[in-house]
Parts: sequence; C-alpha cells; structure tokens
Amino acid sequence: MVVLSELFEGSSSSSSTHGHIYDVFLSFRGLDTRNNFTAYLRKALMDANITTFLDGEEIETGEDLKPELESAIKASRASVIVLSKNYASSTWCLDELVLILEQRMKFNHVVIPIFYHVEPTDVRKQQSSFGDAMAKHRQTMELETNANKRSKWAQKMDRWKKALTEVADIKGKDVNGRIEPEVIEEIVKDVYHRLRVPLKSPLPLLIGMESSVKFITSWLKDASSHTVNILTILGMGGIGKTSLAKYVYGLHCREFHTSSYIGDISRRCDEKFSGLLDLQKQLYDNISKTTSIQVHDVSTYTSKIENLVARKKVLLVLDDVDSLTQLDALLGSKGFHPGSIVIVTTKDAWLTESCALFKTNLKLKHKKHVLKGLSQIDSQKLLCFHAFMSNNPNEGYEEVSENFVMYCEGHPLALEILGKSLHNRDLAYWEDRIKRLNKETGSPINNVLRMSFDSLPLENDKELFKHIACFFVGIDRDVAETILKACDIDTRSGITNLIDNCLLSIGWNNELMMHQLLQKMGRSIVHEESPDKPWKRSRLWCHAESFKVLKQKKGKGNLLGLALDMQMLEKEKLRVSMEVKTNALSDMDNLMLLQLNYVRLIGSYENFPEELRWLCMHGFPLKTIPLDLPMENLVALDLSYSNIESFGICYSNSHQHDSSQKQLIGSCSKNKRLLGSLKILNLSFCEQLRSLSAFDELYALERLIVRNCSNLLEVSDSIEQCFELILIDLSYCIKLEKLPRSLGMLKKVKTLLLKGCNLGEPQIDTRDMYSMEKLKTNNIDISTLTSSSSVLEAIPRDLKFFAVSLPRSLVSLSLENNNLSTESFPMDFSCLSMLEELYLDENPIVSLPNCVRNLPRLQILSMQNCNSLTSIEHPPHTLKELILFSDYKPLLQKVLFDPKMSALKFLIEWKMFATSSFEIEGMIKIQPMAGVEEKVISSLSWTNLEFLNERRVATSTRDRGYEESEIQMYYEFGIFSTIFGGEEMPNWITDISMGPSVSFFIPSSPNKLRGFNFCYVLASRFLNERHEFVDEKFLYLPMIMIRNKTKSQTWIYEHYIGRVSVARKCFTLLSHWMFGWNEMEGGDHITITVRDNPFHVGKQVTKECGVSLVYDDSEEEDALSYYKSWNHIIGGDLTPFQTTSALMERTSALELYPRSSPKYLVMHGRI
Repeated sequence: MVVLSELFEGSSSSSSTHGHIYDVFLSFRGLDTRNNFTAYLRKALMDANITTFLDGEEIETGEDLKPELESAIKASRASVIVLSKNYASSTWCLDELVLILEQRMKFNHVVIPIFYHVEPTDVRKQQSSFGDAMAKHRQTMELETNANKRSKWAQKMDRWKKALTEVADIKGKDVNGRIEPEVIEEIVKDVYHRLRVPLKSPLPLLIGMESSVKFITSWLKDASSHTVNILTILGMGGIGKTSLAKYVYGLHCREFHTSSYIGDISRRCDEKFSGLLDLQKQLYDNISKTTSIQVHDVSTYTSKIENLVARKKVLLVLDDVDSLTQLDALLGSKGFHPGSIVIVTTKDAWLTESCALFKTNLKLKHKKHVLKGLSQIDSQKLLCFHAFMSNNPNEGYEEVSENFVMYCEGHPLALEILGKSLHNRDLAYWEDRIKRLNKETGSPINNVLRMSFDSLPLENDKELFKHIACFFVGIDRDVAETILKACDIDTRSGITNLIDNCLLSIGWNNELMMHQLLQKMGRSIVHEESPDKPWKRSRLWCHAESFKVLKQKKGKGNLLGLALDMQMLEKEKLRVSMEVKTNALSDMDNLMLLQLNYVRLIGSYENFPEELRWLCMHGFPLKTIPLDLPMENLVALDLSYSNIESFGICYSNSHQHDSSQKQLIGSCSKNKRLLGSLKILNLSFCEQLRSLSAFDELYALERLIVRNCSNLLEVSDSIEQCFELILIDLSYCIKLEKLPRSLGMLKKVKTLLLKGCNLGEPQIDTRDMYSMEKLKTNNIDISTLTSSSSVLEAIPRDLKFFAVSLPRSLVSLSLENNNLSTESFPMDFSCLSMLEELYLDENPIVSLPNCVRNLPRLQILSMQNCNSLTSIEHPPHTLKELILFSDYKPLLQKVLFDPKMSALKFLIEWKMFATSSFEIEGMIKIQPMAGVEEKVISSLSWTNLEFLNERRVATSTRDRGYEESEIQMYYEFGIFSTIFGGEEMPNWITDISMGPSVSFFIPSSPNKLRGFNFCYVLASRFLNERHEFVDEKFLYLPMIMIRNKTKSQTWIYEHYIGRVSVARKCFTLLSHWMFGWNEMEGGDHITITVRDNPFHVGKQVTKECGVSLVYDDSEEEDALSYYKSWNHIIGGDLTPFQTTSALMERTSALELYPRSSPKYLVMHGRI
C-alpha cells in the first residue's frame, strides 16, 4: 500500500527522499510549448496513468527556483525536458535542468530530453538561440555591481553550461521534421517501459486508511471457500469509501479469474432512465468477458447475471449503492459461486442485509466496516501532502494548518480539496481563508468545497466546472472537450486546472468524474442565481423544472443549457403531456446545450436557437432530419433510439410527421452548409435506419457512432468527404454486408469498430489509413493494413481473407475465437517486429505456429481455452508471460522452452488438471507414478513404496473440479512430490516431529549432500473461526517454509496442485528437495515448517512431519542429471524461493500466495 508515511519517511529538504509522488516532472519553456506540445504531452502521460507534474505558473518571479518546483523534481521518478528555442533564456529552466541532472547522478533519476525544433549540437555547444540566451545571461552578470551577486551569477553560468552539454549527450527524442503525435506516443511508451508504470490501472493514494486496508486484507484472507463473502463499507459522503474500494479492487482483482468493478451507481441511476440497465450490461460483460447485446428489461438481465455468477467465483465491487432496487438487480436472489467476494459501499447501514439475496436460505458470510473521519495526525498528513508536498507544514504554517485540520473535522475530501486550493499560497492568504471559513454558517465540508471553487483564479475554469457539474459528469472526456470548446470554453487548460485542484478526475474509461458532493455544490451555485425562478438561471438540469419552463415559455437569453428527458419524468411518476411547442425555444438566443429526449415537438424547427452546439434528442420521432432545423453551429448531434430511416435533410411540416414530407436526402441549401461544424454524430440503436448518406456536408466530422442499427444496409461512398474522421463505430449493424471502398481513403481514422457486422467479401483497401490504431471486426480483409498501426483487435471469421501483411508497428494483436487452426496461420510474421502481445485464445490450435516462434519482441502469449492444444515448443526467448487456462480438461502435454530463455515472470492463471500427464520442460512435469523410471525413484531414496500402487487420490487445481486417478509424480522447480491417502510415513523418514515443524542439525559426512526428503501428514479436518473441529471434504495444500538459521536464509514454497480430496481422514505428502553444498552443509541448523495456505478458511491440522537427508553415491549414475540440466531447478539457483528474515516479518500470508506457479514466490522487491 502506498501511504504518505512511507512516501515522506525521514524526508527533509535534502535530496535523499526516496518516496515519489510523481512519475514525471515536465521541464519546459512556457513561452514556446505550454499551449501546444507540452499540453498534449502532459495529457497523453496522464491518460496513460503516468502521474505528471506541470508548473501552472506562467510568469517567473524571483531569481531562485521556487521551493515547490525543487520539491516536485525530487519527488519525481523521471524528468522529461522539452528543449525548445527559448528554453535557455529562462533562468528557472536552467536551474531545473541543473537539479534534474544532479538527481540523475545521485539517485538514478530517469532523464528524457526532447529536442523540440532545436539541434542537439546547438544545445551542446551553446550556439544559435542557446548561444544568444547565454550571452544575455553573461551580460546581466557583467552589469551586476554587487560583487557577491556577481560571483553567484558566475557560478550559475558555469553550472548551466555543464548541464546543457550533459543533457545534449543523453539519448532523447528529436521532434524536428516529425509528426508530433507520433513523438508523444513514443515518449509515453519510453516512460512506461523505463518506469514500469501500470498503464490504465490507477490505484488511489490512501492516507490515513492503513487500518482499513489491513482489515479488508485480513477479511479477504479469511474468506470462506464454502459461502458467499459480502463486505459492506459504510460511511458518510466524501469519507473515502470509493477510494478504499478502488484500492482493494485494484490490489486483488488479478487473484480472481473473473472480476468487476461497478462504480458511481447512484448517480448513474439517478441521471439516466436506462442507468440500471447500463450497470447490468457492464456487470454481465465483465463477468462473461464478452460484449452483449443490450437487453431492455431489468428482470431479464438479472436472470442472466444470476446464471453467470452461479458458475464462476467472482470478485465484485458495487460502489455507491443507495437503493434496494439497485442491489436486487445486480446481485439477484439465486446466489453466487462459493468463495465469491462481494464488496458494497453505501451510506445506509441497513441496505445490504435487506436485499433479496439475504431473504433466501443461502449461506452468506456478511461483515460491515464503518469508515470514520481521519485522526488529527492523519488529517495533518493529508492536508500537507496536497498543500506542501510534504509530511509536515512549512515553517511558519504550523498553527494555521492546525486550525484548518480542526475545521475539516477529519473529512478526507475537504482536506484534499482545501490543501490543493492553498498550494503555493503565502501565509497571509492562509490566515485570511481560515478567518472567512470561521465566519461561515452551515456545514464545514460544504464551506470548504465552496471556498475551493471561489479560489479558482479564472472565470473560464468556474464556467467549465458548472457546465460539467450540470451536464457532463460521466461523459467521455474527448467528447466533452469537443463540445465545450465550441462553447468558447478553454477546455485544454481548464480541465487540467480542475484536476490539479481535486475538483475533477478522469475515470478508468476516460470519462469526466466528479464527487457527488462537488457536483451538488456546482449545481447549488447555479441554483443560487435564481432560487425561485428557474428560467432566470444559466443552466437547467432538473427535468421537472426544464419541462415547466418550456410549457410556460419563460426561457430567455440567459439560458446556456437545458436538459429534459420525459422518461425521467415518468420514472419520477410525474404524469404530464409529452408534447412541447418548439416556440418555447424561440427566445433562448444563447442556448448552446440542449437535450430533449423522448419529447413530442409541435411546431417549426426554425424556432430552435441558432447558437446550439450540442443537440441530444433520443427517441426523435421524424424519419429524417428537418431542413429548417438551425445546424450551422452544431458540433454534436445525438439522435440515438430515434425513428430515423435515412440520414439526410428534409423539409418538415410542423404538424405532420409522416413520409409525405418532401425530402432532400443528401442535399441542403447552397447558401449555407447546414452541418459544416458537426464533429460528433451518434445514431446508435436507430432500428429503422437503412442508409447513411449526405456525408459531403460533414467535412468537419470526427466521430461517427452508429452502433446496433439492426436494419442498416448501406453506407454511402460520400464518406470519403469526411477527411477529419478519427472514429467510426458500426458495431452490431447485423445487416450491413458491405462497406464503401472510399472508407480506405480516410487517413486520420484511428479506430474502426465493425464487430457484429455481416461483412462478406473484402471491400476496402486500408493502405492509406495511416493513423489506424485499433480495428475490431468480424470479417474483413486485413491484408493491407498500414504499417503505422499500433493496436489491432482482428476477429476474422472467414480465414480465407486472413493474410500476412500486417502493420509493422503493431504492438498488440488479438485473434481470439476465430476457429483458427495451426494450418490457417500465415507462413511469415516477420513483418511484426514490434509485436509484444499476442492473444490466440479459444482457437482450435494444435501446436504453436512456426510464425509465432520468431517474433523478436513478444512478451505476452495468451492461449486460453485452446482445448486442442497438445504442445508449445520454443516460444520466443523474450517471452515474459505465458497465459494458459482451460475450462475443460485440455490435451496439452508439453511446453518446451529455448535453453537461452530467461525465467518467465508470470505463468498467469495456470490451472491445468492435476491428473494430466504434462510437462513444461525446465519447470514442471506431471506423470503417473507408475510411469516414473525406477532409477529416478531410487535416486530420490524413495524405497518401499509398493503400498502406493493400490492407492488412488482425487485432486483439483484451483477453482476446478475433481478427478480421481492413480497417484501422480509432480516435479516443479527442482522439487519432486507426491500425494497419497492415509497417515503412513515411509519407514526411512528418520527425524520425525509431532506437529507442523521439525528442527535438526546437518551432521558432518564425507559424502556430498544431495538434498533431503520431507514428509508430513495432514488431517482432513480443521479448526474454524470458533476453534471448533470441522470435517473437510477437500483441503488446500499448505506452504512449506525452510530456514537455514546458520546461513540466515529462508525459502518458501507452495505446491502447484491447489487442493486435494481423499477418502480417508488423513493424507500424506512426500517431497524431495535438491539442495547442494552452497545452501546446506554439515553443522547448519535447519527448521522446516508447514504453514497454512492463506486461502483456506480456518486452521488446518498437521499431525506430524519428518525429514531424511540424501547423499550422493559417486559410484552410481546420476539419474537426476536430466532434471538438473534445467534452467529453473532449485539446486544451484534458490532465488525463486529465497527471502530474508526481515522480509518475512513484513510479509502477510496473502502476499505470499502465488497467482499461479511457485515462480511467483520471488520475495525480493515485492514488499
């Protein structure tokens, strides 16, 4: 867990601080790049979950570097330096550069220079603009009359010159003559790979919640595998429930094959009629790992969800639930798979146990955890973190900061926002603000939030905040920016400023997010404009008030935005007529944002305001777009769920909505381009839509979204006129059988989504689609994709169109579920020299295709549910993650790695059936005991094992069913083991101890120690939480911890086989460890302990354990030489299992649990 106490432990003003707040510090000259290159770079870094510091001050004041900039550099892991024409003219930039290079030398601070339209030679030799800047600095120094100041100038000049020379010699990025977005993408990738930032998986920074994280971690550890485990996190708004839930989910979601986080539930249900259906779809898609067709009935979706969760163990987080309807729709009443985890956050303590799930006879294990306000110490830390980037207040601020802490009463949201609003402010400002707050009446939390809004220096940012609070929470950031920019709002800097002040955040799916308390505060500010007369306000978002203003025709020029959804009025049980006369809009001259969903309009569309930028009319009744609708300034048009038959223009009879209207499809007035400003067009779920035309009028269009139009047959060739298109979404237009060839001429398209279409013969040549990043399709010729593509999700059903000419810069390729056989693969993948991720899941592949073996950069190979797969031989030596998972008993028998290949970092979701004969050469081998060579058994010193011949054992890997078979031999990472029923230890086990631990000294011997045999007997009963003995049908195999106390070394091992079931009351596990001289020798004190598996509820009972040493016999052939030749044997390389005593003290049982194979048990650096 990342907590403030760890970040700033022992920190001071020195540069020895090892805790990092930021991933990247951006050093740049604002005059050159603030509003262009640097702004785009920062957005790209932040979008990639790379925390970035950018100084918001435009004007430099004072001679020395600001303390907060110095602190930010020291608190960053890396610096990106944008060296532009006027960079050296700024003394601040040069001071930043000096400090950054000092951090590089002392603390391995990563430095990436960007040569922005300057030559590295000019930087190195201080010539051209850099020479001019240094000459001016020299002149300033020479004009200085004070000897001390002049001496300081001379010292600075010397440091600056050395720094410029040094930075020019560091490998960086040259922007000269290149496309800037491509350079920015390279920079982001470079930072990601050098810092290993987890892209798009942000965990919130938790301060003062250590005890809550510890509690939930312990609760997860103790979760029962027999019941459904439910945790309710309770607390007031802003207390940290969502942050805690996100943190826990992000920390543990990979431990579950299936997981889902459903957030912002109450707002999404309150603000959209189909909000609950959207939540159900998200949950269903997450669990099923598919994209489902939208169902329009809550009860139907609930049944579908119930059927899914009954079959799979899941981790589910439901955040911000405020009604039983929500819980019943998302949880159902039939129960979850045993061992599932459900976490609910809510303000209402009674809610969870009142839902339908608790009214059944299902076995549920429920726990409540109440979040309270932070302590004074933690409150101080949180405030200082945001205000000073430190653990403590700056000198002189101690008393006033304590006053603020007391005022906020331990409320995390208030402390966070307050700290941001006070950042970079002088002491006088702090004292003035606390005096103002103390004079305010009402809730301290609301007062703090309001003060943070009032403290925004720019009116632009305040207007942006109100627009988002009223209309754009939960909306895609890029879409919102496009619309609001057209409303004369500076969104580029405005959104960044709101984020920096903790008034806005960006969700996991790039949506604008705002805490409900902040959204309510923003709307209350608008409400205060005219509490009793809503028509006098600037924005109307309440559907009832909007309807009233329109019916009474009171709207005037002060209105900037209005939202009305008749379905929401019906939901609120307000029985009103759905008709609204269009002349109610005629006096709203400045209206720019208008939503009229499912409204029956009466009158001429020319009454619509000409200033409209965003028009949303779900359920629009006409069959075409009326020509008299003013659309010259329209930037976004959303007609989803409407009756549109053809996208075009028509004259409308205001009182007659039938096909007798005169239509002018694809044409409009020659005097004005009706849709010339349109950038976003959404016609999704228009079931009557048959054709798309009139693209010649849409020359500014950037996003075309036409999802789930079940009767769409044709897209016009005129789409080639939409030169600015970056996204085309035609997903699930099931009757769309062909695409216009002109589509391939759109050079700026980045995303083309065609999944669910019924495309046949290849129709488009994508050779010129230079910007393509993502293609998702069912059936399209992908043979001509340009080499500039970076991400491809191709799902061709008909493999006759699959060809070898794939993009050279492709990084991730998904070919899941294609009925793709080994023979279907192209013979050559040599063009994919940049490919790092390859997903071949759910294909009838028999063996690894040859073309995959030669991929020079492949790091992730996924072959989940490839149930015909029999072998994987010689995958690329660069491979880091191999993902093999099967829902059915697979045929895979052998995986063979290249001898030069380094150890895999992960064997993700490795859950093969224990009864399979299977081998990963160098790592794991499973075979029936009867098939093991006698000389191998003899070399292990396993004698007199005839009694095993008639024994059978039922085993199961994690989360899989049981199969009974003969006893198996398991070899993994240098350890041989077998499991058999009963409590009979072999008679050659010498040192025997009752209980779970044995301790012994290794005696001196002339023979070389080969290793030892360890055996333990485990009872098939355990102590539950009430310390009662309970019989168990199956048991998780425990972990084994071996300590060499003499050499201060410790090894921990968990078996690949997850759990076993035997007919008898006990079972025995026998294992052989190939230790050598380097690890153990005569006189060493050894202890071996059997430790409970952290995923097993209760305490298992180890009846006894014992050990016997095994020595080499030089006269005999080494029967184990084959295994010793493997790269990953434990003899000679113990690092996979080795830890230290210090680490052991800090490692919880849950952290030791491997996600798949024992290779996860590398302790170094994991804590």
